[in-house]
Amino acid sequence: MPLTGTFQTPHAAKYLGQLCKHFAHKIEVHYTETDGTAQFVFGTGSFSASPSELKIVFDLKDVAATEAAKSVIDSHLQRFAFREKFEAMDWSDG
Repeated sequence: MPLTGTFQTPHAAKYLGQLCKHFAHKIEVHYTETDGTAQFVFGTGSFSASPSELKIVFDLKDVAATEAAKSVIDSHLQRFAFREKFEAMDWSDG
């Protein structure tokens, strides 16, 4: 089941790098300055950064994992993007 989150920010590449570096301590992660993948227990997350947007698309193993996927990203970005008063990504199914 796909789940897509977007965050409009001029610092998308910076946050992609911070997220991927952080997650790489515990799970398998591959990334460049503009793209990445992370193998979470609930599914694969694909990260992309443009000059104005951070986008994360999850391929979830089960719809029950939706809140866990949202929470892991939002909670980390709340710390990394606090200067932008980040609260949550704009999430959508599909």
